[in-house]
Amino acid sequence: MKIAIASGKGGTGKTFVSTNLFHVAYASGYPVTLIDCDAEAPNSSQFIHAETISTSYVYQLIPTIDTDVCTFCGECYDACHFNAIFYLPNRKEIRVMEELCHSCGACSYVCKHGAVKEESKIVGNVKHLLYKNLAPFIECTMNIGIASPVPTIKQAIAECQSTDLVLLDSPPGISCPFIATVETADFVVLVAEPTPFGLNDLRLSIETLQQMTIPFGVVINRDGMGNQEMENWLHEQSIPILLKIPFDIEIAHLYAEGKLVCETSELYRAKFVEMIESIYAYSQQEKPTLCKK
Repeated sequence: MKIAIASGKGGTGKTFVSTNLFHVAYASGYPVTLIDCDAEAPNSSQFIHAETISTSYVYQLIPTIDTDVCTFCGECYDACHFNAIFYLPNRKEIRVMEELCHSCGACSYVCKHGAVKEESKIVGNVKHLLYKNLAPFIECTMNIGIASPVPTIKQAIAECQSTDLVLLDSPPGISCPFIATVETADFVVLVAEPTPFGLNDLRLSIETLQQMTIPFGVVINRDGMGNQEMENWLHEQSIPILLKIPFDIEIAHLYAEGKLVCETSELYRAKFVEMIESIYAYSQQEKPTLCKK
């Protein structure tokens, strides 16, 4: 089962939930893997101290156009659905804009003159680690200057060998990186804070997941810092609240020190275990066989 932990914006606490959920799942005997899919700014490793096992690189095919061979017919330009080809036929000028290219290969496919060649370019890397010498942890990072983290995210998910419980720490927002992460998930945990801005972003995330027909539940983080509008709205919409994390200075202190609250608090450990049980119940997925530590 794949569970994505996402949020409508950055800073709501999705990495806090992801890392504590990972630790609790591991400590409870679940065969679990954590993938940090926030390739633009991965930070799960600040809380999950793991040993690096291996690193692989992410390659993207980028087309180049040989103007000495090109007849400037414009067929590659017409075939590109992403407007990634700059084309001025009257001036016989044509080139590929890498930052817009999605490596679909359409331009090289339609070129009858062999003017379009595809070359591999490293756009990111995927690091494999082990938490407590047993639980797999995968971290992906896109290279600086690359326009899209999507190829790096997709490779990180594809390299995960586990078929049991996989936790995906999603990028914030609801744009392409979010879609690339949650489209593989069986269930999504949406982390939100109870403010007007937080409720607005939560609604956008929910609308997106409903269109994708992916089941989801909500974790309210920093509960008590705002009002009851979010909780009331969730009850009206019959959306499950999986967990409420209070606006607590002690949690903030632990987080600032790079510590997991579930390692120091039996209360929160029990709450996160209960959340895992609730997710399996809501998603109607079969629980994996627990391992003895």
